[in-house]
Amino acid sequence: MATAKKTTKKVATPRAKKAVATEASVTNAGEAMMYTMAGKEAGMVALPAELFAVQWNADLVHQVVTGMLANKRTVTAHTKIRGEISGGGKKPWKQKGTGRARHGSSRSPIWRGGGVTHGPRAERDYSVKINRKMRSAALASLLSKKFKDGEVIFVDSLSFKTPKTADAVKALALIGKAAQAEGLMTKAKNSAIIALASKDTNTEKSLSNIGNIIAAEARNLNAVDLSTKKYLIIERPSEAIAALSARLTHN
Repeated sequence: MATAKKTTKKVATPRAKKAVATEASVTNAGEAMMYTMAGKEAGMVALPAELFAVQWNADLVHQVVTGMLANKRTVTAHTKIRGEISGGGKKPWKQKGTGRARHGSSRSPIWRGGGVTHGPRAERDYSVKINRKMRSAALASLLSKKFKDGEVIFVDSLSFKTPKTADAVKALALIGKAAQAEGLMTKAKNSAIIALASKDTNTEKSLSNIGNIIAAEARNLNAVDLSTKKYLIIERPSEAIAALSARLTHN
């Protein structure tokens, strides 16, 4: 009598499930809609996985951002010790016989106009070493999170013939409406950073009077700017993304 052949059902392991989920996320991050200055759809733009499908790393981003802020910190508070105060070379009065406390110099910290004890000094160094790979990884992590949260907007071109704030405000309002970015022009502070594909003086001047918007070249984007601004507008995506990818590759 023939016996039935026993079949075993393969069960996906957690590692396999994670790999499938990661592959799906990379595929989903492959394309995004691009808009014109008039708020019209201008086709799709391809997005590299190394920039827009990276796993969120909050600890790394925090370490890089705080380190960069520390490196920008300027030490201005400075007090003079008694050795840096002019005068005071002569003993105020003789040691004995006056009935007053003995003093050796009028520059003593207990005298008015004297030196300061344990005061702040400009010699303090707040700088922190940040590896280039850490900077790049934090930037890619922030880009991916913003893209996942729908806070990255792609524009085919953002240029003006002459510097004019009114034209810039109108263009941003149309772009924000098309991309459903409600807070782009209503958010009072830190609304968006605009990543330009290349240096454009007219565009930078047109945006300079808008308090909640800043413009910078895409190659100069950093973790601090992305973490303090809600939206990221990337102009001429193919060129800007190529500059960012080259920057990460060189690091």
